[in-house]
Amino acid sequence: MAQARVKARKESVFGERFAVFAECLLTGVWIAVASLGVVTYPAAFAAGARHLRRRTAHQGGGWREFVTDFRTAVRGGWPAGLAGWAAVAAVWVDVQAARAGIPGGTLVGAVGLFALIGLAVAGLRAAAVWTPDARWRALLAAAGRRTVLDPAGSFLIVCGLAVVALSAWFVTPLAVPVLGAVAAAAVAVEERYRHR
Repeated sequence: MAQARVKARKESVFGERFAVFAECLLTGVWIAVASLGVVTYPAAFAAGARHLRRRTAHQGGGWREFVTDFRTAVRGGWPAGLAGWAAVAAVWVDVQAARAGIPGGTLVGAVGLFALIGLAVAGLRAAAVWTPDARWRALLAAAGRRTVLDPAGSFLIVCGLAVVALSAWFVTPLAVPVLGAVAAAAVAVEERYRHR
């Protein structure tokens, strides 16, 4: 009798974790669709992270709540998306300078690439803690500090981004659902930092 209860408990824990994984993949699809607006990716990740926080807290929530959160987040989040694309363009110019053989171009390109990775991590950390009443500027400033003060958590998010890049390289459509796993990783890293 006791063994049956232990087995049922283990199966329910496995089922719950598998359900969270499946929810992450579905959320990745939602994030990809919401990011089609080019500058809407911070809001898409914020809405996805909030959805995953609700699901892991066993609160209700689905597509409608995701859309509501996305609409709220995009009002203040599109300038962050625009700034992100400006940073990508600046790094692209740096990399082109490095390829052209301009003196010092290699160093500038490397610094720019590391800065871009740091900005991406800070953006994901900001999106992971977004709430409807939060201001993006304050979120990004605090996330930038956490990115530097918590290098282990930042490295975990970089690894998540690497998984997306490798997924896109091997099987391009696989990168879409994996976006949800990156959002989940950012949520987990922020939860870990909060409990430290």
